[in-house]
Amino acid sequence: MTTEMLSPADPYMIDQDYSAYTVEQHAVWAELVSRVLPELEKHAAQAYLDGFEIIGLQRDYLPNLRSISARLAPRTGWSSTPVSGFLPAPAFFEMLGTRRFPTTTWLRSRESLAYTPEPDIFHDVFGHVPMHAHPVFADFLEHYGRVCATISDAAVLEKLGRLFWYTVEFGVIRQQGEIKVYGSGLISSHGECRNVIDGHCAIHEFSLAEVLSTPVKVDELHKLLFAVSSFDQIYEAMHEAERRALSCSL
Repeated sequence: MTTEMLSPADPYMIDQDYSAYTVEQHAVWAELVSRVLPELEKHAAQAYLDGFEIIGLQRDYLPNLRSISARLAPRTGWSSTPVSGFLPAPAFFEMLGTRRFPTTTWLRSRESLAYTPEPDIFHDVFGHVPMHAHPVFADFLEHYGRVCATISDAAVLEKLGRLFWYTVEFGVIRQQGEIKVYGSGLISSHGECRNVIDGHCAIHEFSLAEVLSTPVKVDELHKLLFAVSSFDQIYEAMHEAERRALSCSL
C-alpha cells in the first residue's frame, strides 16, 4: 500500500465559506477600507491602485477569494489561496513558488480595527493582493518563494527575509519625484502609512547590500525604509540575492 506524500502546504489548505460572513463583518470590512483608501488614493503606488481595480476589490463587502483568483490567473497566474492561519516557512515558500498566495479568511473584530497581531483577510487581500496583478512584482514574488524553498540555512533565510520585509511588507517607490507606498504593512496600517507620509521615517535609495544588513524591528514604527525606482529593481535584486546565497556570500 502506497501513501501519497503531502506537500508542506497541503495541511493548511481550506475553503473560504463566503456565506458564513455576517452583516457585521462586511460592515467592519467597509469601515476598514473607508479609513485608509482616501489616503491611499493620494499616496499609494500606481501599481497598487491599478491592481485594486483589476482584482475587483469592493469597498462595502468582503472579498471572495475565488473571484479574485479568477481575475488574477489570466493576468499573472497568481491565486489567493485560503489557508487556516500562520504557515511554517516551508509551506509559505512552496506556495509563493507556485504562485499561490496564502490568504487567511478571518477578519479582525470592530474592537481591533487599528491593529491585529496576526494577519487577517484585510491585511492579506487589501494589503497584498493588488500588487500581484503587476507582472514584474508577480515574477519577483514567485522567484523569492522558489529560491527560499531550496534553502535550509536559517541565517541565509533571515537575510532574505529582510529583502521580503523591506519590499513586499514595507516597500516604497519613488514615482514622479514623490514617495509612494506599495508594501502591505504600509497599505493596511494607517499609522505606518502616516509615519512615512509625514516624514518621520528616513528614506534611503534601495540598495541590496544595505537592505540585507538592516535588521527588522516589529515592535516600533519604522525609522528607515528603502525606495525603489521601479519594480524591475527588486526583481533584479532577488536574482542577485540568489547568486550571493548560492556562493555563500550573502
